[in-house]
Amino acid sequence: MSTTAEPVALGVSSPVADVVAKTTTTVANAIAKTVAVISSTVSTSSTTGTTSTATATATSTSPTSATPTTSTTFAYTPTPTPIQSASASLEDGGEKLSVKDLGQALQHFGIVDYLVFIAMLAVCAVIGFYFGFIEKKQKKQKLAGKDGGGGAGIEERRGSEALDYLVGGRQMKVFPVALSLVASFVSGISLLGTSTEIYVYGTQYAFILVTLAISGAISWYIFLPVFCNLQLTSTYEYFEMRFNKSVRLLGSAFFTGVNLIWLPIVIYVPALAFNQVTGINIHVITPIVCLVCIFYTTAGGLKAVVWTDVIQTVIMIGAVIFVIIKGTLDVGGLGVVIKRNFESGRVEWPEFTFDPKVRMGMLALMVGSVGHNAYQFGCNQMMTQRYMSLPGVKQMAHTSFIFVVGLILLYALCFYNGLLLYATYYDCDPLTTKLAVAKDQLVPLLVVQSMSSFPGVPGMFVAGVFSAALSSLSTGMNSLAAVFLEDYIKPLAKKPLTEHETAVVVRVCTIITGIVSVALVFVVERMSSHVLQLGITIGSVVQGPLFGLFMMGLLCPSINSKSAITGSIFAFIFMGWLTISAQIAINSGEIHPEEKPVSIEGCDYEFDRSLLTPANATLHSGESASLSFAEQLYHISFMFYTSMGGALSVIVGHLAGFIFGRNKPGDVEDDLLSPCIRRFQKSKYSSVNLNEYSLRISDEKQ
Repeated sequence: MSTTAEPVALGVSSPVADVVAKTTTTVANAIAKTVAVISSTVSTSSTTGTTSTATATATSTSPTSATPTTSTTFAYTPTPTPIQSASASLEDGGEKLSVKDLGQALQHFGIVDYLVFIAMLAVCAVIGFYFGFIEKKQKKQKLAGKDGGGGAGIEERRGSEALDYLVGGRQMKVFPVALSLVASFVSGISLLGTSTEIYVYGTQYAFILVTLAISGAISWYIFLPVFCNLQLTSTYEYFEMRFNKSVRLLGSAFFTGVNLIWLPIVIYVPALAFNQVTGINIHVITPIVCLVCIFYTTAGGLKAVVWTDVIQTVIMIGAVIFVIIKGTLDVGGLGVVIKRNFESGRVEWPEFTFDPKVRMGMLALMVGSVGHNAYQFGCNQMMTQRYMSLPGVKQMAHTSFIFVVGLILLYALCFYNGLLLYATYYDCDPLTTKLAVAKDQLVPLLVVQSMSSFPGVPGMFVAGVFSAALSSLSTGMNSLAAVFLEDYIKPLAKKPLTEHETAVVVRVCTIITGIVSVALVFVVERMSSHVLQLGITIGSVVQGPLFGLFMMGLLCPSINSKSAITGSIFAFIFMGWLTISAQIAINSGEIHPEEKPVSIEGCDYEFDRSLLTPANATLHSGESASLSFAEQLYHISFMFYTSMGGALSVIVGHLAGFIFGRNKPGDVEDDLLSPCIRRFQKSKYSSVNLNEYSLRISDEKQ
C-alpha cells in the first residue's frame, strides 16, 4: 500500500499557505493604509468629543443647571468616540438623544470594518479556489506520472472524487480537524446565544462545562470506536449493517430534516449581529455571505471546509478575547464585573432539584445536556465525518481530546462575556428601552459601543460571528452532500457513478442545500424565541429519535430492525407534539422562564416609557399541581428533549420486541456493537473482519 499523502496531511508547508499569505498581505496593506487615514479622523473626532464632554460636565456642576451630569451614551469607555462627540454636542443644547437616534448613531461600521469583514470572506474564497482547482490539478499531475498498478491503484482509490471531497482522502492532520470540530460545534447560535443566556437567566447554564467533559468521554468510549473501525463516509451506513436499508433511509431522512431546520437558524443569528452594527437588512447580507460559503464548500470539499474553519476559529476566538479585555477595562476591572453580577443574583450556585420543569437545574444539565452533547459529539454526521478524515484511531483520540478542551475554553469565554454584558448595562437594560430589539443583539451592541474608537475591531467581531456561522453552514452542506450521495443517490442508481458524475452530484447537492437554507431564514425570523433554546428545541425533534436509533444499534443487540423503526417513529411523533406545544406556549406567554432583574434607572437617553409593561407571570414549580398531565410534559425543560427522545425510542423499541420478536444472542457482529457491550456478547460472527467488509463495500461503490 502506498503511503504517499498530501502535503497538508503530512504537516509540511502547503501551497495553500503561500496563496493565503499573499492574499492576506495584499489585503493587510490596503487595511493599513485605510487605518492611517481613518485613525487621524477618529483622533480629531475624539479630541472634539473630549472637549465637548468636559464642557458639558463643567456646566452641570451648577446646582441650577438642567444639564445632566452623565454622558448621553452607553459607552463605558474612557476613550471618547465619534458617537460620544455627537452626544456631548446635543447635551450642550440641553437635549438628550432618543433611543432611535442613539441606535442609528451606534450603527458605526467604518470602511476599515468592512475591509476586515471582506478580507475574511476573501481568504475563505481563496482557500476554496486552491483546493478546488490548484491542488486538484496538482494531484492529477502526480497520479498521471505514476504507473497504473500496485501502489498507484491504491492511491487512485484513496484519491477518488467521493473520498477526497467528503473525507479529505482520510489523510487530514489532527490539529486542523480539532479546530474544525470546535468551529462547527460553536455556531453563531452559541457565540451570541450563550452570552445572552447568562445576561438574561444567570450562570446556571455555565455548569454545562462539566457536562462537556462527560459527554466527550461517553462519545469516545461508546460511539466513536465503532464508526472509526468501520471507516464509513456516511454514519448512516451503519444502520444498514446493523439493521437493514429501511432503517438507514429513516436515519438519513431524520438527519436531512434536522439540518434543513437548523442551518437557517445558524445563518440568521450572525445576520442579526450585522444588522445591529450596520443597519443593513438581514435579507440583503445573508445571500451575499452565503454565496461565498457555498462557493468554497462546493469547490474545495472537506479540505476547504477544514482549513477555512481553522482561519475562522482564530478570528472567532480573537474577536471574543479582544471584546472581553476591552469591556472589562471599561467597566473598571474584573472585580466590578463580579460584584455587579453577584448583587443582581446572576452568579449563583447550581440548583439541585429533581423537578424537570426547572429550566437549567442540575438534573437538566447532568441528564439532558449530557445526552444531547453525547449525540452531537459521537453520532452526528457533521462531527463523525471529521473524524473519518483522519488516518487512524490514535489521531482520532488526540483530536477528540483537543476538541473537548478547546470547546470548554471557548464556552468559558462566552460565559464571562455574558457577565460582562450585565456589568456594562447593569443600570440601563437595552432590551427594556428597545435599544436592542432582539436578545441576541446584546453582544453586537456591546461591541459597537465600546469598540467604535478602534477601527476594524467591530469588523473583526462581526467577521468572528459570521465565521462561526459559516463553519457550521459549510460543515452542514458538506455532510448533507455525503448523506445524499451515499444514502440516497448511490443506492438508487442503476449503475455505479463515474468520477465525473460523482463530482457533479456532490456539488449540486451542496448548492441546493445552501440555497434552501438561505430561503428558510424568512421562516426562522418569525419564530419568537431565544436562539439557543430555539436551536436545541427544534433540533431535538429528530435528534432524539436518531440518538435512540444509535443506542439501539450499539447498546441493545436484542432489538431488531422492525422494533427500532417503531421506537424511533413513535419518539419522532411524540417529540414533534412536545416541541410544537412548547413553542406555542412560549409564544402565547404561557411559558415564561424567570428572568434576572434589570434596571433602567441609569439610562441617559430618551425612550418610550409607555411600552414598559409589568413582568409576565412566571410559572414556578410550586404551581405545577394546577397543570394537566399534557401541560406537565411540555413544560419540561428543553434541555431534556434530546435525551427524552432517545430514551423513549429505546423503551418503545424494547416493548415492540414483544410483537416483532428479538434477535438471538450472537445474531449481531461484535464490531457493530459498542466495546462496552462486546464483552457480554457471544457472536457467531466473531471471525468476520468488518474492516475488510467495509473496504469491499467501498470498492464496489467506486
